[in-house]
Amino acid sequence: MTVPLPPRIVLYDGVCGLCSKTVRWLMKRDGGAFHYAPLQGETAARLRALHPRIPVQLDSVVFIEDGRVHLRSKVFLYAARHLTRPWRWAYGLRWIPAFLLDPMYWLVAKLRYRIFGKFDSCQLPSTDERAKLLP
Repeated sequence: MTVPLPPRIVLYDGVCGLCSKTVRWLMKRDGGAFHYAPLQGETAARLRALHPRIPVQLDSVVFIEDGRVHLRSKVFLYAARHLTRPWRWAYGLRWIPAFLLDPMYWLVAKLRYRIFGKFDSCQLPSTDERAKLLP
């Protein structure tokens, strides 16, 4: 029997320096609303079987909320609803079409390893962070 997945999960590149910093930033502001899992892990593989839209490539962050999949720039806008103020106000921008926002997202995704570095493996979480991380 498989354990049910939490209702809100953020999938990220577990070896990306920018992604690791972003996850830590979100954890401080999400009020416990999210769980996190690397795109390279078991949870992401399980979610890909349920949601074929989830890319295998590591160049996209993914937010799954109650079975809905959000990709790239839309992740931050939809996730913002669960963050502390003033960050939650960004949820009001979710109506901006992805084709307007994603070009900046793709540019950052392309340069992220050069600017923020790449780890040989997923970063070890602190004790507080472990409860929110999935395999």
